[in-house]
Amino acid sequence: MNRRDVIRAGTALAAMVAAPRAFALNDAQAAALVNRVVAEINGIINSGRSESAMLGQFEQVFRRYADVPNVARATLGPDARSASQSQLNAFSEAFAVYLSRKYGRRFREFIGGEIQVIGAKQVKRWHEVETVAKLPGQAPFSVVFRVSDRSGRDLFFDIVIEGISLVRTEQTEIGAILDKNRGSIDGMIQDLRRRS
Repeated sequence: MNRRDVIRAGTALAAMVAAPRAFALNDAQAAALVNRVVAEINGIINSGRSESAMLGQFEQVFRRYADVPNVARATLGPDARSASQSQLNAFSEAFAVYLSRKYGRRFREFIGGEIQVIGAKQVKRWHEVETVAKLPGQAPFSVVFRVSDRSGRDLFFDIVIEGISLVRTEQTEIGAILDKNRGSIDGMIQDLRRRS
């Protein structure tokens, strides 16, 4: 074996070691995760509970099935690089409450309706699980969950509703709150807590 062969063998071995983690999640597992999420959401929206009880349950679902730290970091965008670890932790916590309450209130519109999983496919290093939301008096619409295992667990990291990414939408919202607070991450976190 010459030097080039050793390098090729080493590269191939490294790729084989890395590949199982990168692609351990399959379509069936991604769909199973989203089926659990959807079953819990359907149960909450049709439970007849008060709004505050439902919002608390939506927050639990979000924390259990979403990759909250990575969603929060992606939403913060380039400003995440200048934030301290304690600021990232505080933002992640405030963001989880803010997001689950904001979208939990929207899920009240689903009362009497349901969300159904219709398929899953791998896209790059994640999986997209397509669902259809059926609401009373409205045409069905697409809700796609993006699922990854990069955190070490099968979790969703984005939801795309009719082609609009939750993460991208919230990047704009969080950016506006940061601007309002003159770029202060601490100020933005306090503002976010007040909105929850």
